[in-house]
Amino acid sequence: MTAIAHVDATVAPDALEPTLATVAPMPPGKYRVSMSAPDILPEDIRLVTEVLQSKTLCLGPFLSEFERAFADFFGTRYAVGVSNGTAGLHLCIRAANIADGDEVITTPFGFVASANCILYERARPVFVDIDEVSMNLDPELARRAVTERTRAVLPVHVFGQPCAMAELDELCRERDLLLIEDACEAIGAEYRGRKVGTFGKAAVFSFYPNKQMTTGEGAIITTNDPDWATLLRSLRNQGRDEFSTWLVHERLGYNYRLNEMSAALGLSQLRRIETLLARRQAVAARYTELLRGVPGVGVLSAVPSTSRLSWFVFIIRLQPGIDRDRVIAELEKSRIPSRVYFTPIHLQPFYRRSFGFAEGDFPVTERVASSTLALPFHSNLADDEMDYVVESLRHAVDCAAG
Repeated sequence: MTAIAHVDATVAPDALEPTLATVAPMPPGKYRVSMSAPDILPEDIRLVTEVLQSKTLCLGPFLSEFERAFADFFGTRYAVGVSNGTAGLHLCIRAANIADGDEVITTPFGFVASANCILYERARPVFVDIDEVSMNLDPELARRAVTERTRAVLPVHVFGQPCAMAELDELCRERDLLLIEDACEAIGAEYRGRKVGTFGKAAVFSFYPNKQMTTGEGAIITTNDPDWATLLRSLRNQGRDEFSTWLVHERLGYNYRLNEMSAALGLSQLRRIETLLARRQAVAARYTELLRGVPGVGVLSAVPSTSRLSWFVFIIRLQPGIDRDRVIAELEKSRIPSRVYFTPIHLQPFYRRSFGFAEGDFPVTERVASSTLALPFHSNLADDEMDYVVESLRHAVDCAAG
């Protein structure tokens, strides 16, 4: 099985109604289909309202309950709520005492926070290229990149596809390196029957509104290390220890707390996480079936080591010769949003200026990044909306081919 499966079976034209010709005009600036949308139910609202009525808005009982429930879901000893995924990754780097001159091996294909968090502590992100099939960090290239300055490996489970954790775990054990998982896009994903977020010293999950579950802004760090759990709780709260008196700070810390409203929303969402994941899986499966009739388009699928892919976004990959910018523009004409996922981190302006990176440095990453595109995707995407997206994509690809 491959991560990008090219499909060529046909779909009956009447399965794709309404056609472009029948679409009613929309007001300027309005999309017919939303790019993403959180799945909010009355129970979510009820718990958040309960927080507001309690008048305890930070560091209260909902945070503690959310952390306990999250740890139970993953089978880890501890879970520590923080304000967002970037904060969670930063705290892991800080807790690891990674500092000036240290190196952390990571991927150039993903959201920029996975590299920025290393720079926050004046360490150096060492990029290695990705595997073209999984689109994740290539473990053999990671092995070759280890130097005497290497302190950690930070793989990213991109798009909810688990990394090659057996190989990375073996590398870290052999070379006495910390393994820190960026699982921000991968809640519920499983590698060979084991949940991601349970392999390394710590892992970070984030809950931005386009994620599988949401707290608005927010994240959780999982770990089995009691010392790390204690330290992380101190660092998120301005360096106060659990039993310190008010305004006594034992160490340099940050305001990375997760508020009670977000924790309550997270707890409510976590109670139905399997339903949320299953609904996204169903949307992805229907998209995949519809896209079998669109030539030149491949879809994301699980690699053999992935026993469960957790659908963060719905990614397609365009074959060479199809102008992606033209596809985006044609979809926009049909009032359908799409997004480039991801621009390589090493080609971001800041990284070019700071480190001298240039095109050609990581050719697989650049090839993958130039051909991938995210379509509208969320758990409540209706069948007729998917039909319209796919029919519009068919037209856009026809316009952009050759």
